Amino acid sequence: MDKPSSPPTAAAADGEQEKTLDLEIKDAQLIFNAVWEELCDDFGESSLAFPREIFWLNGAPGAGKGTQTRFIMDFCGLTAKPVVISDLLNSPEAQRLKDAGLMVGDREVTSLLLRELLKPENAMGVVVDGYPRTKVQVECVKLFYRKLNQLRSKYLSSPHEATFHKPIFHIIVLYVDEAVSVHRQLHRGRLVQEHNRQVESTGTGRKKELRKTDLSVEAARNRYRTFKEITYESLRSLREIFHYHFINAQQSVGEVQKSIVEELKYQSSLELDQRTNDLVSRVPIASDIVVHARQQLVERLETYTAQQPELFDRIVRVIESKFMPIVQRHAVSGRAYISSEDPVFESNMALAILIDVFSERGYQAAVDVRQEEVPDRFDLSTGEIETRRKKVYRFSIHFQGSVIRRGH
Repeated sequence: MDKPSSPPTAAAADGEQEKTLDLEIKDAQLIFNAVWEELCDDFGESSLAFPREIFWLNGAPGAGKGTQTRFIMDFCGLTAKPVVISDLLNSPEAQRLKDAGLMVGDREVTSLLLRELLKPENAMGVVVDGYPRTKVQVECVKLFYRKLNQLRSKYLSSPHEATFHKPIFHIIVLYVDEAVSVHRQLHRGRLVQEHNRQVESTGTGRKKELRKTDLSVEAARNRYRTFKEITYESLRSLREIFHYHFINAQQSVGEVQKSIVEELKYQSSLELDQRTNDLVSRVPIASDIVVHARQQLVERLETYTAQQPELFDRIVRVIESKFMPIVQRHAVSGRAYISSEDPVFESNMALAILIDVFSERGYQAAVDVRQEEVPDRFDLSTGEIETRRKKVYRFSIHFQGSVIRRGH
């Protein structure tokens, strides 16, 4: 009889989640890069003038996005028509997916959206209703923001500088619970049905779109759960990067609008102005410099072999004979601190080689150069002690320590 399989451990579940996230990030990179290349081919990179300010508005079904979109526009002085993702996706296939409460492809949505944002009427600012909704789309927003900052830095002090502003992204999430959402969806459905009946009977006015999810309790619940399980969970990671406004939309319309005003005013107090941003942006973002760190490390090590072979060999021998015995004695803690007065480290190149060698082998290495006064000789005629300066190189080596199993 086969032995039943053990349930997955928490560590295994976390590992699977990390793999899924890695795949979603890779998918987003492929999608965004492909869409961006198409934009550059069609318009030219130097002509990609996106809005100064984008309000990414999302929320549960029935949370009142339509009502609050108009309020945000009035409060912020936006004149551009809001970009409503559901309006962009009007192909027959997209309509069938929406009727079933499902979502269309991330690539199609992202491409349509970025092209819409390039329209001149959106230049000063715009509200985007309904994007991002998936983890891939969330990653595309991050990539989009990073790309706009890169363009700002690239074209600074060039004839195209005025085209590329510091991007300002607001993430606004209107939240209601499931019971409120279902009630509002069904109520909206009844209102639309009544309106359409009046149009038919009087022959005046225009019919409104009647969503199939507004006609069934089960369909309304499925739509809410899709938001909660996919959209809401995906949006949470954006709070680590952008100003994230979480609004309780179960209040009255006036109370919700008061909350939005307070959030936006607080955000404006935190924004860097354009000049400050341009100065700070000269320092690269940490996530940008690590993207190709491994390739750059390999290139540096190959350069040492080609151009500094003797020094490279000497540093490796110093690491083998002087550093590794100490590092190995600290295998449990994963932290070793080593002082050296070896004159080889007078060379900045030697220090760079040592740090790169440790990095290639999976350690984190840093060095602190200290000047110390040490007694050198005693002057008998004056009774004074003469000193000399010496350099002490203090290295810190960090790595994953050993896990010691203890008895229970």
